[in-house]
Amino acid sequence: MNRDHLIVQETRKKVSDPYDVAYFAKKHGISIADAARIINLHRSDRDSADRAAYHLKNTQ
Repeated sequence: MNRDHLIVQETRKKVSDPYDVAYFAKKHGISIADAARIINLHRSDRDSADRAAYHLKNTQ
């Protein structure tokens, strides 16, 4: 592998890192446990995670 290929892979990993659980929980006003469950389920898809948190908050 060349060096440029490795840099692209590292950049992709950083971009797709999941939200920090505490920040996500505070942002959406949900529990840490619920935030962790949503993040584990949706991984790096932030839009889906945000929608799930929104729906969870509105159903409680």
